[in-house]
Amino acid sequence: MLLVLCWSLVSVCWATIEAHPFPDDELRSRYHSLISELRCPQCLNTNLAGSDAMIALDLRREVHRMLLAGHSDNQIRTFLFERYGDFVLYRPRVTSRTILLWATPALLLCLGAFVFWRVVGAGVDRQRTPRKPGEAARLQRLLNDR
Repeated sequence: MLLVLCWSLVSVCWATIEAHPFPDDELRSRYHSLISELRCPQCLNTNLAGSDAMIALDLRREVHRMLLAGHSDNQIRTFLFERYGDFVLYRPRVTSRTILLWATPALLLCLGAFVFWRVVGAGVDRQRTPRKPGEAARLQRLLNDR
């Protein structure tokens, strides 16, 4: 029984709590904002705040150190971008390499609007086709004969 109790305490001892002291709340909020918008280079679709990878721990420490050193948010983003590339940013910068990424949603929206306009417009055009003078009476006779 004592062995089971000791074994359960071992897992508690290995748990880590990451605490970064800040002199004011403004730096703390900037820190949390940055680590939630920066992506972990090792993990797929996980930000620095939610990742347990060692590199995420190192990057959180680096962001903390840079904030305390007086760096701006853009300087921190630029530092990480230069080191890890576009992948570390959830919102990549608009460059010649990423323009297609940014333009694709607008292009798809325009394409969808064009297709919708053509489908709905074609239906409206068919309803407005002019009839010949005796055609309405002939159609009515056909309907009455049934």
